Amino acid sequence: MSAPVVHRLWAKLPRPLDPLRSIKVKFGIVAAVMACTAILMVLWGYLLDFRARQTLPVAVFGSLVVAQLLAHGMTSPLREMTAAARAMARGDYSRRVRATSRDEVGELAQAFNRMAADLAEVDRQRREFVANVSHELRTPISALRAVLENVADGVTPATPDVLESALEQTERLGRLVTQLLDMSRVDAGAARLDASEIDVAAFLGDVIAEASAGRPGGAIEADVVPGLRAVADRDRLHQVVANLLDNASRHSPPGAPVTVTARPAEDGGLVLEVADEGPGIPPSERARVFERFSRGTAVQAARIGTPGGGTGLGLAIARWAVDLHGGDIRVLDTARGCHIRVTIPDPPVERPETADEVSGGT
Repeated sequence: MSAPVVHRLWAKLPRPLDPLRSIKVKFGIVAAVMACTAILMVLWGYLLDFRARQTLPVAVFGSLVVAQLLAHGMTSPLREMTAAARAMARGDYSRRVRATSRDEVGELAQAFNRMAADLAEVDRQRREFVANVSHELRTPISALRAVLENVADGVTPATPDVLESALEQTERLGRLVTQLLDMSRVDAGAARLDASEIDVAAFLGDVIAEASAGRPGGAIEADVVPGLRAVADRDRLHQVVANLLDNASRHSPPGAPVTVTARPAEDGGLVLEVADEGPGIPPSERARVFERFSRGTAVQAARIGTPGGGTGLGLAIARWAVDLHGGDIRVLDTARGCHIRVTIPDPPVERPETADEVSGGT
């Protein structure tokens, strides 16, 4: 019988001490059973007129066999964790440890399995992030290169429309780089709140003016409660509103307005809502739109990450900034278009940002 087969058979043997919650109690029971087994075998040999030098080795061997059967599984999770840790060092995060006992070793095995699952998810997200960044960078670079090559070769004249197309691709690259820098600060935990009192109407006027300058053809309407003020980090809140307006403006039909409303929350704080009349987001995809480089159905893909559209990072950054305030951001149920609500508490409850929050662990 081969060694792997023996190992599998041995692993399937019952583990009688697994229900016990203390490894100290297990060791005590094993020691007591070994002592009793040895004594009984010596007495049994004495009754059969065997000498001590004959019965003692047999008693020791028998007690060891009983201890092996009784203590089966007590240390095997440690050996499995060692093998799994070596596999992780080689980049294999699929190994798991059999955790059936309820003692300290079993708790360690369960914690190890959770850690292995978290590392596997982080590794998957890292690979996906690199692949998506490469894709997002390649698309505008390829388009920009094609335009410039045609102009340089004289195939296409340097008309204002051609130069505007090149400028749009350059601006898209700039947005992506800016958002990637924001993501790096999120992952490094370098961003902190600098809360101050904000005149909401004036603040939204500035953000809307910037958004309108970037998309002259889009109409953005504001509905703000007069005299409304809020306490928040102005720069982080600017990121939230700017990304929501950018997302809404890109997907609202030509001539259809994007609406921004602001009102006080019932329990204090600020409620911001951005609504458009675009294709909307299916309910099954609403939990994923705030993940990095979110991909979903055809409608969802039309809203996020398509050529000429967003990078798939804007809403992830918005969620991170809202979470940093201790607030909430969600997609509301609407009959038409997309309606996103942001709630900022007063005062903001700063929460340390993590990569898992931004990736959806997202």
